[in-house]
Amino acid sequence: MERKRELTSVDLAALTSELSTYEGSKLEKAYLYDDGLVRLKMRDFDLGRIELLIDVGETKHLRVAPPEHVPPAPERPPNFAMMLRNRIEGAQLASIEQFEFDRIVSITFERDDGSTTIVAELFGDGNLAVLDETGEVVDCLDTVRLKSRTVAPGSQYEFPDARFNPLTVDYEEFGARLRQSDTDVVRTLATQLNFGGLWGEELCTRAGVEKVLDIEAAGEDQFRAIYEEVQSLTRRLQDRNFDPRVYREPGEDGPGKRVDVTPIPMEEHAELEPDRFESFTDALDDYFTHFDEDEGSPEPADQSRQRPDFEAEIEKQKRIIEQQEGAIDSFEEQADTEREKAELLYAHYDLVDEILTTTRQAREDGRSWDEIEAQFEAGKEQGITAAEAVQSVDESEGTLTVRIDDHDVTLLVSDGVEKNADRLYKEAKRIEGKKEGAKEAIANTREELEAVKERREEWEASDEEASDEQDDDETEEIDWLSRQSVPIRKSESWYEQFRWFETSDGFLVIGGRNADENEEIVKKYLSRGDLFFHTQAHGGPATVLKATGPSEAYDEDIEIPERSKNEAAQFAVSYSSIWKQGKFAADAYMVDHDQVSKTPESGEYLEKGGFAIRGDRTYFEDTPVGVAVGIMCEPETRVIGGPPEPIESQAETTITVEPGKYAQNDIAKRLYREFKNRFADDSFVRKVASPDLIQEFLPPGGSTMVE
Repeated sequence: MERKRELTSVDLAALTSELSTYEGSKLEKAYLYDDGLVRLKMRDFDLGRIELLIDVGETKHLRVAPPEHVPPAPERPPNFAMMLRNRIEGAQLASIEQFEFDRIVSITFERDDGSTTIVAELFGDGNLAVLDETGEVVDCLDTVRLKSRTVAPGSQYEFPDARFNPLTVDYEEFGARLRQSDTDVVRTLATQLNFGGLWGEELCTRAGVEKVLDIEAAGEDQFRAIYEEVQSLTRRLQDRNFDPRVYREPGEDGPGKRVDVTPIPMEEHAELEPDRFESFTDALDDYFTHFDEDEGSPEPADQSRQRPDFEAEIEKQKRIIEQQEGAIDSFEEQADTEREKAELLYAHYDLVDEILTTTRQAREDGRSWDEIEAQFEAGKEQGITAAEAVQSVDESEGTLTVRIDDHDVTLLVSDGVEKNADRLYKEAKRIEGKKEGAKEAIANTREELEAVKERREEWEASDEEASDEQDDDETEEIDWLSRQSVPIRKSESWYEQFRWFETSDGFLVIGGRNADENEEIVKKYLSRGDLFFHTQAHGGPATVLKATGPSEAYDEDIEIPERSKNEAAQFAVSYSSIWKQGKFAADAYMVDHDQVSKTPESGEYLEKGGFAIRGDRTYFEDTPVGVAVGIMCEPETRVIGGPPEPIESQAETTITVEPGKYAQNDIAKRLYREFKNRFADDSFVRKVASPDLIQEFLPPGGSTMVE
């Protein structure tokens, strides 16, 4: 079958819904490549680095890609890329929206000096236009001057005439549109209702309607059946109830080349081999990352020495498992929220009943929804509690949204309190059902991960002699200090926003730099099995020794060695006010995660960044201060810092500091100059260990180098 080269309107409806989770991210850099690919590098406080790729060239699509699937930046940015950087660097992503039911996506960024919208046209020859806050075109990749519309710098941007949107119409309008056609059912769905060929066939198959049935011969039953399938599709898109697939043609030795990618399973693809993904953008990344190789020419005959990239595939499967586990946590949170809303309705039964009864009575008296909304607004001015709870009125859905204990709850006016609560309980149960599907997906992905590992072992066993020769070369220890050129290899992780280090046993330790970060660490990152450390003295980081990562399930068999606990205690003491006071030792204590609370005892007050500790504490008396800063060369190139013992084992070279006379900024510059002297490649130190980066790992207060 013909391979997908452009996203459909249904694809974009699903994708823009999914991409809305990245709203609030900040733009760091924009790039333009020769083949019509635009890359927006963003950063989110929780999600970290985000690479949004917009392709208006041969394959017209959007996707979020992991760093390893992002092409290297062009050496010299073209004027279009420089214009984008000038307008949106540092701007916040405000929205990603599909225009009507068309293959057009608007991406809006906001900054103090104004807003900028990037419009990606993913049809025809493809185009990308940049608009200011008035809708005027600042620049575009291709100038368009047609009778129907103009896209050119200095002109007002004109969208194409809006296509009929079958997802938003009622049955009467839907049926009328069908009856206007003079062709068969599938062509009518594809062209008159704008679903395209594949979705036209899919809807016919799902509805049990013959595809080539002439519209004039179709009856009300067929129209109703198709409309119900359209409504079902609409609900899935609105609820983000996706189950993405990449479809492959069957091959002689397993799945063949990729031919399609969809947000939900397709009955029309029953004969194809599906690969499941946790998110639609992950599926798009897999499909379009491998597009050229699936499209390409036959492989050379002799492939015996070209080792498959097993590690990349293993990392990909691990990443999918992380996302799947995160989805389970999200489902649990959503279900808890729905149940909490239902319980709030019963807890405030009289209030909710009064709101619903008042609204129903007004409707029975013939009042319009606008009049009802005005009545509630008037009630708010009079201080009526029931009116103050009403946040909005939705005439199209017949609903009210009320605020109860910081929760917005949408109520069907036609139902009573009990039915509304029951609907919320059912929704919680439905969401929990999705969790089971996610667990099954994790099991499948784990099987795929093990299969990749097995293939790696088989390949290495079959090529043992060549591998041994390669191993002999690689086991030679590299003297990175004397190398004239050190390659830069660095990834970015969520914990880099805090102070951090890895213990000698490989456990992550994080600590706050200020009250805000202490608050965030305790609220967001202190999890089951983690250990919490703090100094006896006032003023220090909330220090957490992580038993697991944020998306990993807790394992009761995990035991944290005493060495790691001692190192975490030393970290807590070293980055506290103890160092600033010029002292060389202090006491620290350790408690379990559930002994730390943000809720004060009755009559007490907790300041920002503070917390209450309940129960017994384990003390680390006279813990010495000690910090080393080092430069790691493998497997990554970066500055690291923390207690000397683990840092010295992980870094190529280190410098130990102790409380002393030089301010943080001054000692950072001294360390920088010393590191430059140690490496033959001094440009490497400048790139990975600037004074600013070194300063992030230094304690507050004065320091001096230990000879």
